[in-house]
Amino acid sequence: MKISKEKFGQSIDALSSDYRLIAPVSEAGGVNYKAVKNFSDVKQDYLNSKLPPKSFFFPQHEKLLSYVKNGKDVTVKNELQAEKTILFGVRPCDSKGLLLLDKVFKNDQYQDPYYYERRKNTVVIGMACKTIAPTCFCSSMGLSPASSEGADIFLIDLGDAYELETITEKGKALLGDLGLSELTAQEQALVDAVKSAQTTSQVDVSTITEKLDKMFDNPYWENLQEKCLGCNTCSFSCPTCHCFDISEEVRQNSGSRVRTWDACMAPLFTLHGSGHNPRSTQKARWRQRMMHKFNYFVHNNGDIACVGCGRCIRSCPVNMDMRQVIDGVNKAELVVE
Repeated sequence: MKISKEKFGQSIDALSSDYRLIAPVSEAGGVNYKAVKNFSDVKQDYLNSKLPPKSFFFPQHEKLLSYVKNGKDVTVKNELQAEKTILFGVRPCDSKGLLLLDKVFKNDQYQDPYYYERRKNTVVIGMACKTIAPTCFCSSMGLSPASSEGADIFLIDLGDAYELETITEKGKALLGDLGLSELTAQEQALVDAVKSAQTTSQVDVSTITEKLDKMFDNPYWENLQEKCLGCNTCSFSCPTCHCFDISEEVRQNSGSRVRTWDACMAPLFTLHGSGHNPRSTQKARWRQRMMHKFNYFVHNNGDIACVGCGRCIRSCPVNMDMRQVIDGVNKAELVVE
C-alpha cells in the first residue's frame, strides 16, 4: 500500500502540536538528525547520517538530577525530559541498533528510566535504503537495506510516494486511517528490488563468537592496535556503543549529577582510583572492543553488537576498517598451549 509524499507530510505536520519531529537535515559536514518545524525541511535523498540517532534516547551529555542543600535539608530534582517525538527517516541499521540498546537500558533486569521514557514516547519511522554505500555491510549482520526491524512504521521511497507499512500498534495509533492506495505494477517492482537488495560488501561472522572464545591471548591483537590513535571516533559514531561516565558537578550548596558518553577505547575508561589500569594498552582496548561486540554481547544478550552501518570505517582518521578486523580474526591462527 502507498501514500503520496504530500499527504504523508501533511499528516506529520498536523501532529506538530503534540509531537516534536526529529529528522535528517543537511548541515556542514554531512547529514544529521535535528529537530525540524515542518516536514518540508526533511532531507530524504541521503545515504545515512553522520551520527546515529541514538543520542535522542541516550544523549551525549545529560543532567540526570540536580540538588540544592539548605542547612540540613536537601531538595532533589529529577531532570528527565521525554517529549512525545516522531523520529523520521531512520535507516535499518539504526533502528536495529536501537533494539540492541534496549537490551542494555530496558531489559528484564535493569531499566534506565531516562532511556526508557524517551523510547516509550517516541515513534520510529524507518526508511529503506535505495542507495547502498560501499562501506555498508549490514547484510552480513542479518539485516538488509530494507529491514523494518525496530521501526514502528516503515517506508520505501517510490519517488512521489511511499510504500508504507505499519509495524507496531504504536505506529498504527500515530497515523490512523490514511486511506492508502494500491501500488502500480511498476511501483511493486521497485519495492521488490529494494527488498531484495544486499550490500556489496560482505564479511563472515558465522563463527566469530566461537573463535573469539579462544583468542584472548592471541598475538593478533598486538598487530591490530599499531596504527590506532585512540581517538574514540569509532565508538562515538557507533549506533550500539553505550559506555558512559557519571560525574558530580558541585557548586557550593548546589550541584548536579551528569552522565556523559565514554568509550572502552579511551585510556582513562578503566583507570582505577588506585592508579592501576587493567587495560592500559591500545592492544587491550582494541581486544575489548572486538570481544564486547562479537563475543561478550552475544553471550549476554544473544546478538552481535554491530549493525554493519560502516560509520566507524568512514570516520576513522587512519583508515582502520572493521571488515578487515573481522577478516583478521577469522584468519588468525589459534595458539595451541
